[in-house]
Amino acid sequence: MSPTDLIDKPAPADTSLLTRRVTVAPGMCGAGSLFFGQLGDWTWEAVKAATGTNVYAARSADGHPTYLSFYYFRVRGSRHIQPYGIAFGDEFDVTSRVFDLGPQSVMTLHRLSRPGTPATGLDPRAFHEEQREDCLYVENYNRWISRSHPDSNEGLVEASPAGHRHEHLPPLPAEHSPRGICGRARKAGTFHPGGIPGRTASAPYTTTYTLDRVRDLNGAGLMYFASYFAIVDTALLRQWRALGRDPRGFSRRTVVDHRIGYFGNADADAELTLTVRLWHSDTVAGDEIADVAVTEAATGRLLAVCSIQQLLEDS
Repeated sequence: MSPTDLIDKPAPADTSLLTRRVTVAPGMCGAGSLFFGQLGDWTWEAVKAATGTNVYAARSADGHPTYLSFYYFRVRGSRHIQPYGIAFGDEFDVTSRVFDLGPQSVMTLHRLSRPGTPATGLDPRAFHEEQREDCLYVENYNRWISRSHPDSNEGLVEASPAGHRHEHLPPLPAEHSPRGICGRARKAGTFHPGGIPGRTASAPYTTTYTLDRVRDLNGAGLMYFASYFAIVDTALLRQWRALGRDPRGFSRRTVVDHRIGYFGNADADAELTLTVRLWHSDTVAGDEIADVAVTEAATGRLLAVCSIQQLLEDS
């Protein structure tokens, strides 16, 4: 059975809404990027089903390959369900809804709930204002892009697929659009340019990472979106060790909010610089926000910014 066979066929009245029952397999969970990669696959499947565009083989009007790239990825959880607590054998009902953001972009929301959880609507209000403690929420903002140079991952340009249908999708309310959030983060190099009220920042920690052509590229030769999660975690673990913390505790942290803005791509073997600043809560012990910037070492070009709210084991 192919992944798309798992999707219940949407009713003709609302092609933007899809549901499926999922059993988590070993390749869908664990440390690093596996679970986030699975979430991304569900986004591609949802967009394909909702728009009719074959996202796996899309081409622009001039015949060049175009890719549904991830520009903003956010996962919100709780102590009851969080992305690093998913184990194989877990079962979830996955509800997905796709929203119109014009010909060049698309927004997809997912909600993961345990079987038997009462069904509720899925819209931006549910994600931002009515989050349930027993559900995991995912927000994906994707943009259609193409290479401007065939042998380089730099200088990617917007390129919508020929015949892409989007006008029938529900519009995303302006107050819930991530465009402003991403624009400010790209300009400032952080999701928190003015600091974080009620939190005190640590001294920055810096490390480097060489982009691995074996592990970090996708089938199109681009830096794989889920690799960013693993690369950021590599930097956080190095900082964790530098702070003298027990490495076993890193695997037991609870991540309740994880977001990445993707602002650039890089070629294999590029050296990356990752700068991490921890923001500690002034009132809740063990409540930290890791603020991470990923740049290309040779050029200083910003590739990504990340913000992770994590609760330590003893908090």
